[in-house]
Amino acid sequence: MCKKVSCLGPEGSYTCLAARAMCKDAQIIPCHNFFGAVELLLSGVTDAAVLPIENTINGGVLQNMDILANYCELTAVREYTMPIDHRLITLKGADLSKISRIFSHRQALDQCSAYLQAHYPDAELVAENSTAASISCLENLTDAAIAGAQCAEGGYDVSPECISDEKNNFTHFLLVIKKSLPSDYKSSKIYFTLTCNNEPGALLKILSVIYKHGINMVKIESRPLRNITFGYRFFMEIEADYSSPDIKNALEEVSGTASSFRVIGAY
Repeated sequence: MCKKVSCLGPEGSYTCLAARAMCKDAQIIPCHNFFGAVELLLSGVTDAAVLPIENTINGGVLQNMDILANYCELTAVREYTMPIDHRLITLKGADLSKISRIFSHRQALDQCSAYLQAHYPDAELVAENSTAASISCLENLTDAAIAGAQCAEGGYDVSPECISDEKNNFTHFLLVIKKSLPSDYKSSKIYFTLTCNNEPGALLKILSVIYKHGINMVKIESRPLRNITFGYRFFMEIEADYSSPDIKNALEEVSGTASSFRVIGAY
């Protein structure tokens, strides 16, 4: 059981809400950024960290994909999907036609880009550490923030409807711990990362292994490798039980076919 969980804060952020949903009895420790949340876990201050890994509008949260790929001590053991309901929030009495600055997390600004272009094409868009943190940036009646309605407890006006470009907006979160998976760990999905040899058909060979074992792959994404120009790391999620000997054999075969391979987690 997790007693302390770190996440992107402040209180009221979507990541904090996800942390409370996944670890109901834990002490939640909000941090200024994702790296801070991971550092608390790695140093032993917390038992787990919660990271958003994918959004249905923006796709993968690239910073956190890189964190999970680069920190081999981290293991994802639980997932949670949350609906995201972005609202435009202003100080009480603000004239919406005069808004000139809008604060929010970069992901939220991107997820509301069509709305912002239609209503505030000339507004300055200011990226903050989190949607919840953007509320504290409101100083003038010409300022606005994009955050969940739960962040605006008093003294604010909140748009009556979600302003996301897509109303069917969800974020996928992972609970991450500093332990390896036991061999008998049961799961519905397995998330892993790999790199391929630089040769024709390298990725096809890996996908052929997954197909041969009758495994359903539900996600594949790529990220550029920092040390190899136009080299790529792949992230894949499959529907599989980590405790299954057949699945372990399949993963070993994938590992033998790839140039590097690591299971990020199972849940």
